[in-house]
Amino acid sequence: TETSPIIAAMIPGMLKLYSTGPALHGNQIKIQDPDPDSGVGEIWTKGPNVMLGYYKDPERTAEVLTEDGWFKTGDLGVLDEDGYLFIKGRIKNMILGPSGENIYPEQIEAILNNFDCIEESLVYDDHGKIVARVFLNYEELDKKFGINHLSETKVKEKIKELLETIRNKTNEQLAAYSRISKIIEQTEPFEKTPTQKTKRYLYVDRE
Repeated sequence: TETSPIIAAMIPGMLKLYSTGPALHGNQIKIQDPDPDSGVGEIWTKGPNVMLGYYKDPERTAEVLTEDGWFKTGDLGVLDEDGYLFIKGRIKNMILGPSGENIYPEQIEAILNNFDCIEESLVYDDHGKIVARVFLNYEELDKKFGINHLSETKVKEKIKELLETIRNKTNEQLAAYSRISKIIEQTEPFEKTPTQKTKRYLYVDRE
């Protein structure tokens, strides 16, 4: 809402996989304090679509708006050589790896959510280990394995085998420091905010 409501969009015929696109006309995007290796940093934006401030809240406004009009989005991303924006995740969700590496849960969740049998996922740090919770698509599981006709014990075995397969396939796409150590079955949809964002804090340190 602070940027009314987008800052970048794809151009027909000039699509790039996983990119949100270049900055909208009249808008500016820059990456603040980029990592020297990955180029990832906080996404800042400036333009006529950016708010002037929060109503009667100068302190909060000062936290997110610079004096020259740059809005600090709180999102992490990188710009390529053509000015296309790639969003990596939220600063507040970022996990520090064992040697200080930046791990972006949203990137791992995107890989997990590409599996047909996963409805949604949540990745977090649990005492130095990367853990994923997944809410499964049980209709898809029934199509694949006929779980509605199996005993409870057999269903649990199938799901355990499936989650291990998914973990291995996901880890093949990840750097060693960001690999998943365990996948937990989430038996009900994740609780959401009114804007349909997962309440991550409810699912951390539960094990």
